[in-house]
Formats: sequence, C-alpha cells, structure tokens
Amino acid sequence: MSEPAPPTGLPRNPTAGPLSVSVRGLDIKYKVYEDQALGIRQLATRGFRSRRSTRVHAIDHLDLDIGVHEAVGIVGSNGSGKSTLLRAIAGLQSPTAGQVLVRGEPHLLGVGAALMPNLSGFRNVILGGLAMGMAREEVEDALEGVREFSGLGEAMGRPMKTYSSGMRARLAFSIATLRIPDVLLIDEALAVGDKDFRERSLARINEIRENASTVIMVTHNLTEIRATCQRAVWLEKGRLVADGQTDEVLAAYEQKN
Repeated sequence: MSEPAPPTGLPRNPTAGPLSVSVRGLDIKYKVYEDQALGIRQLATRGFRSRRSTRVHAIDHLDLDIGVHEAVGIVGSNGSGKSTLLRAIAGLQSPTAGQVLVRGEPHLLGVGAALMPNLSGFRNVILGGLAMGMAREEVEDALEGVREFSGLGEAMGRPMKTYSSGMRARLAFSIATLRIPDVLLIDEALAVGDKDFRERSLARINEIRENASTVIMVTHNLTEIRATCQRAVWLEKGRLVADGQTDEVLAAYEQKN
C-alpha cells in the first residue's frame, strides 16, 4: 500500500540539530476482541469461546524525528494512532516492528493519570514527587506552589475521590511538571481544565520547552497547538500525512475536516 501523499506545499520536515525522539519503521498491531450477542444461557455455557477478534493496525511503518527544544502538536481523526504513538514513545506500548529511541526519560500525562483516590491532593503531590526522584524536603517546599498553580485551594486537603475530572487533571499536570522532564507527552490532559488553568499550563509548557526539554501534545483543541507548538504532525490510520510548520499543517488539516 502506498503512503498517503502530504498536501501540496507540505513536505516532510526533517529535524535539524540533536534529536530527542527518533521513530524508525514503527509498526504497531494489536487484537481487539468483541463478544457476539448471546443470551445469558449461551454465555454461561460457551464462555469466551465465541469471542471474535479484529486486528487493528494502529501505527503503519512510521518514521518521525523530534528535536530537543521542540514542541510538536499531533493531530488526526479519532483512531488515527495519536495516543498509541505517545504510549510507544513513553515505553508503554511494544512495537510490532521498528523502534523508538528517546533521549532521557519520557513522562506521559493523560486525562487518566494515575493518582490515589483515597489520599488527599497534598499526599498525591508528595508521592508523585518522590516517584520522580525528588527529595521529600524538595517536594514539601513545592506544595504551596502546586496549590497555587492548580488553583485547588483548600481542596488540596481533601481525598482525590471527591475531585471533579477537571480538578484531577489540574493536579495531575501540576505534579507532572514539578520537575522539568526530558520529554513531556500530553494526551488531551488539558482538555478538561478551565480557561485560566489552560493558559497557565500553556505558559508552563513553553517554559519546559525553553529549558532544553521536548513537548509532544495530542489534542483536538487546535488553538492550544497554535499557541504552544511551532511544528505539527498529522496522522491518519497510523500513517504520516503531513509534518511541518504548525499553521500550514493545521490549515490543511482543517480544510480536509
């Protein structure tokens, strides 16, 4: 199968300078199982023997280089392989073929970021900071800054299970950026925050990028990509459609969608 041609005027954009992420011939396939419509008696007697599987080709022989200091936005329709690519870069998804090389330690931040629901916001910050290798005193010194940045106020002392999805996302982002990561991967994690927090988060992302780190963002909010990323990558069906300047790639993407 031939590779989709990029829109006119949007050639591949090879990265100059030191690389932070190098994806070579990445191919990811996995099975998705579905149950047939069976009655209760049939399910009890046949169990999972009737399950059918569909093979999903999430990433299709992808080559992609991302440099140090770059902020890259990844766009594409649902099922285009965006989140799968981030998981592969984070080391959470094994490739079927090809390889992913990453300089330093990647950190994946998604809307489902792991937090302890029975613990308070403060205790989650401490655990998160310790997991990132920070000293306890260093984390404790950062607690007030996290409360201010997240805007959670007195809610920081309450159990996480009492938080809304937006509050959890704000705390998760605040914890993830306690220490500037080598590669920050963001998967729709800002989508559930309020306007003021998104603005603070975008400013923080720019600060991270300026401090020799790399930011790769997946979001359906193209305004956030335009405000943060100097480069955009467009995927469809796991294949690279376009890679180049943000405004040019997003204009072509909006025209097709």
